[in-house]
Amino acid sequence: MGAASRLTMDIVDLREFYSSRLGQTTRRLISARLRPKLRGLSGATVIGLGYAIPYLEDCAGEAGRSLALMLARQGVIAWPPEGEVTSALVDEFDLPLLESVADIVLVTHGIELTDGPEEMLAEIWRVLAPQGRLLLVVPNRRGLWARFDSSPFGHGQPYSRPQLARLLRDARFAISSWSPVLYLPPWHWSLLHNAASAMEILGSRAMPGLGGAIIVEATKQVYAIAPGKRVRRFASRLRPALTPAVPRI
Repeated sequence: MGAASRLTMDIVDLREFYSSRLGQTTRRLISARLRPKLRGLSGATVIGLGYAIPYLEDCAGEAGRSLALMLARQGVIAWPPEGEVTSALVDEFDLPLLESVADIVLVTHGIELTDGPEEMLAEIWRVLAPQGRLLLVVPNRRGLWARFDSSPFGHGQPYSRPQLARLLRDARFAISSWSPVLYLPPWHWSLLHNAASAMEILGSRAMPGLGGAIIVEATKQVYAIAPGKRVRRFASRLRPALTPAVPRI
């Protein structure tokens, strides 16, 4: 295919993708990159924004509290499967959270699907604690996955590394690390999936800029307010009420 589709996969499509062989391999490869960045989460509040459930399950099990916030255009499912539901349908420009309540925000299948990435990042900055961390998993404009709609990474607006750097800098984030991922083609071939780990090693060494997705880690920066400059005051917000439970489907 040519340019990536602008259509959004809904929650049913996303769940079906991650239950497929390609989705399971995708989850394994991305989780392997995220896991070292999400160690030592005891007592931390982790927010997954977009469709982050697979990676919250794989990498954020030690967190004190994990919330799965899903974009209104995608829909929502109840999560976790058992116990108190901690998922909710949200407007990415007006998250139902107080300022500075999150230690980490993990965004997957989110920033590329919004009509206002600058506003979305500003809202993420608001809810992150000072020096809180943002982890974005974003389709790579230069990668093969952005050209096929067989996966969620072929939907929405893919980004190059310079584009992401500008967005994050303008939103007052300092970039800590870049991690390219997904070097196997987005095809349902068993042979490819069996060799996926070896392809990741080879691809990251030989073609570091051509992974299907980019994982970027950034830290919220808080600067001193210049004398005489007025500070925007936000209306008071309640903590998210994630009950009554979303019907489990």
